[in-house]
Amino acid sequence: MNKKDVLEIKRRFKKEECTFTRMCGCYVDGSRNRVVEFGETFLNLEDEEFYKYLEIARKTLSGTIGNNLLELEFPLAEESVGGRQQFLMGLRSSALQNDELLERFYDLIIENYDYAGNYLILVFHDAYDVMTKTSDNNKLDESEEVYEYLLCAICPVVLSKPGLGYLENDNRIGPRIRDWVVGAPESGFIFPAFTDRSTDIHSVMCYHKNAKAPHAELMEGALGCNAKRTAAEQKQVLEDIVKNAFGGDEDASREVFYDIQQGLSEMASENDNDENEPVRLTAKNIGEIMAESNIPKGAAAMIEEAYLEEFQDDAPVLENLIDSKVVEAAGKLKQEKELVQKVEILEQQLEDTRLMAGIPSNSEEAPTGDIKTYDVILRVKPEKASQIKSQMINGQKCLVIPMEENEHAAINGVNTVV
Repeated sequence: MNKKDVLEIKRRFKKEECTFTRMCGCYVDGSRNRVVEFGETFLNLEDEEFYKYLEIARKTLSGTIGNNLLELEFPLAEESVGGRQQFLMGLRSSALQNDELLERFYDLIIENYDYAGNYLILVFHDAYDVMTKTSDNNKLDESEEVYEYLLCAICPVVLSKPGLGYLENDNRIGPRIRDWVVGAPESGFIFPAFTDRSTDIHSVMCYHKNAKAPHAELMEGALGCNAKRTAAEQKQVLEDIVKNAFGGDEDASREVFYDIQQGLSEMASENDNDENEPVRLTAKNIGEIMAESNIPKGAAAMIEEAYLEEFQDDAPVLENLIDSKVVEAAGKLKQEKELVQKVEILEQQLEDTRLMAGIPSNSEEAPTGDIKTYDVILRVKPEKASQIKSQMINGQKCLVIPMEENEHAAINGVNTVV
């Protein structure tokens, strides 16, 4: 599923577009017990509930693809009888009307979802009549297919914060009664995937609110798929690889990580074309980026080798490894370094000017009295000074400086051919 596919489904989660046929749910306590189960014809809900549930459904397809949203493929074993994909196909076909299948589904989630606290499992059923679109994205009044799918959301249920409120029965301000409140979904999935505006029964799109700590056990245990790293996890792995290569030297590793991030950003700019397939970053690409920076060869080899080991089975998409904040910080650090270099050059030029004017280099104050001025000032290498001679040429006193073929001269800072 790409961004357009996700947005097409999300646009249906509105009052006038929604066609959810049924919604079922199960409230689970901190001891993993099923406390209450329910099922509703979705379009019969009161407006207040209708909009709240729609918002939960919408957030289950929020975030960035490759980070919060990960598309997973079912192994062949899971598409056989008794596999997870086959079970989800049966649950979809039942349109959430089979209580036995629903209980098995709830238990599958409960057994394979690591969460310390109460939570709510919600599952929606929908049948979307996918309209044909022309090349200019105008809809035609005919259907390509019916996309029938399940949308699951797993939401934490937490106590509301303590506080003061108006107690109507006592007509006074007092401690407010704390309620158990359903929060935004932490995890979820949509099955089957909606790829290129069509049903893809071989894939499922999984959602994780916290991309830095996704629920791998849900991807593997409940859905039967191989877990994938999110973009946030891939960035962290790359940063850890660089740190390990420098044995804990944070300053050195940070500078190299900044260089790599800048290289990744430049590489992305060169491949910035929506029509191209996403660029997969190999260990060779990392090596080429490091070769353009002043990274020690030993450390660069360690980084490239560790990267190959970590990502040999699934090279990350280039954009997933770019941290915009780090790239911005790297740019600022580069500007600071360039500024320091310019200051050092200016200081050296100032020192040269002081020497040429006869001001001692260790003088802290402006000199007093007359300053000697000269028509000709020479600066030569120490070994060259003894070779300078005075000679009368054409009746005029001249200074003669012998020059070898491989020696160069500059007059007033300008390279001069002699």
